Amino acid sequence: MLPESISHKINDHFDTDISVIKSVHGGDINQAAQLFLQNGENIFIKWNQNADPTMFSKEAKGLKLLSQAGSGLRIPDTLASGEDFLVLEWIENGAKNETSSYNFGRQLALMHKSSADSFGLDHDNFIGRLPQSNAKHSNWSDFFAIERIEPQIQMAIEEGKIERSLFRTIQNLYGKFGHIFPQEKPALLHGDLWSGNYMFDSNGDASIFDPAVYYGHREMDISMTRLFGGFSNDFYEGYNEEYPLEEGFEGRVKLYNLYPILVHTNLFGGSYTRQAEQIIHHYA
Repeated sequence: MLPESISHKINDHFDTDISVIKSVHGGDINQAAQLFLQNGENIFIKWNQNADPTMFSKEAKGLKLLSQAGSGLRIPDTLASGEDFLVLEWIENGAKNETSSYNFGRQLALMHKSSADSFGLDHDNFIGRLPQSNAKHSNWSDFFAIERIEPQIQMAIEEGKIERSLFRTIQNLYGKFGHIFPQEKPALLHGDLWSGNYMFDSNGDASIFDPAVYYGHREMDISMTRLFGGFSNDFYEGYNEEYPLEEGFEGRVKLYNLYPILVHTNLFGGSYTRQAEQIIHHYA
């Protein structure tokens, strides 16, 4: 369960002992638990003793950026972090009400209105357990090609998950990006917005977590919501009411999702490899 070395750090940080440890789902990479402390506090912790020593601190920085956007979305407060763990406030899972999904979409749109001078970020971070480069670029097409697709393609080829012959095809595809993607200013993105990384709290308000933050094209986040489902029509209505998507978005969704599909190819292989190849050939 919770390693003794981390337990000691929690006890020291909160100046109390852990009374109860309740295991919760922590995703495919980390372990997680709800901790009940003797001082009455109730907190969430996730840990991974094999993680990159900067992974949790960079996640905490991402959560802070999302919180500073002032969108109205509930972002969990970071209470403590170390090289192998992250402690967040415990948010009680609740049920959505009549306006929950609509408000979620509207608030995400407000977050996307938080902008920057460049696409990227002032530091690199992670997507899952894979490194994510956020070197800054003045335009989205270059950023998407160089910092998102290229590293994942190179990794997949080196590990034999994608045929090397596909490299020339993807290189040719890069030249089309400028004609495919609409021109927009950089938007603050969650970066890994699938149904497992949001919830509605006890008040029916949306909370987002487990981010892979950077400033990118806002259609990246919306496309990611379409990858595995779990977002209602009300969500998209709320988003488009606040910040309408550019015409032709439906035709770009698969191309945006080439990035998370390649990430899954490198993490899990299998059918994700075939999906990645199909997307590349579709747009090439």
